Amino acid sequence: MAPAAGQGRSTVAVGYDGSEAAQQAVRWAAEYAVTVRSPLRVIHAWVWPVFTKNLGPVKGVEGSGLRHSAETILAEGIELGRQAYRPLATTDAGAGTPASAGTPASAGTLAGGGADVDGVIEAGLPAQVLRSAARDARLLVVGSLGIGGVLGQLAGSVCLDLAGSSPCPLMVIRRPRSPGSPVVVGIDATSRASAALAGAVRLATALGTSLQLIHIDQSREADREADREEHGRHAPLHGQELLDHALADAVKLAPELAVSGKLVQGHSASKELLAAASDADVLVIGTHNREGGPGNTVSAVLHKARCNVLITR
Repeated sequence: MAPAAGQGRSTVAVGYDGSEAAQQAVRWAAEYAVTVRSPLRVIHAWVWPVFTKNLGPVKGVEGSGLRHSAETILAEGIELGRQAYRPLATTDAGAGTPASAGTPASAGTLAGGGADVDGVIEAGLPAQVLRSAARDARLLVVGSLGIGGVLGQLAGSVCLDLAGSSPCPLMVIRRPRSPGSPVVVGIDATSRASAALAGAVRLATALGTSLQLIHIDQSREADREADREEHGRHAPLHGQELLDHALADAVKLAPELAVSGKLVQGHSASKELLAAASDADVLVIGTHNREGGPGNTVSAVLHKARCNVLITR
């Protein structure tokens, strides 16, 4: 299986604009970064230079100006990340038991605490800045609302833009972690399904929770019969056969992980996935290539999901 985008990289990147949604995203990203033994990078998109050159302080008014405001927001995000990161990274320090590849790290393996959190500020529109600053990241985390700050009208479009163009997997945070709730992944017959499955396995392992595979069977018996006649034993998998094959792959990737599967008959993939993930911690779905955009299913899920959503690449 080919490595997924983001695999082999180290940094967890998170967008921050000062909103409550962004604060929640930073806390989630910090907890995850400690779990996978990665540094955390807080990113602030400074949008004002796109629209005006009057960025400096007002004469005689200390602490004024758009530049100062942006620097203050970034500093706030970095401090928030350090506050969430430090207690986790220093818990059980000295245990000295290294985590094996693919398993969550002991909290003590990152004794550096807040020193492993840094920040970057770049001028530009949010999606553009986040793409650039996360180009070497293993995961980009954003809040479901608020990305774009003063450009509130663009908030909804930023997640959609990144869903189709992020250089690494994209995590969209809607709520704090829900310990004990499963990671749910949508499986289909497309080429992107293997990356979605691998990403879901890694995430469930890191979060210490179970994994549920969902396959929405939209095929008709006539189509399946036609495939068998045309391709014989090399016919594309459908229905329960496809799900069983994906379950076997998941077990091979992580034998210790609790994995289950569910076959659903339906015509609307997004509707059925959202229903299946009603009690999930995270819903994992694959996206089209960057040129093709995120696709209708991803777009619908991002608009309506109540849980956190991971979009793999």
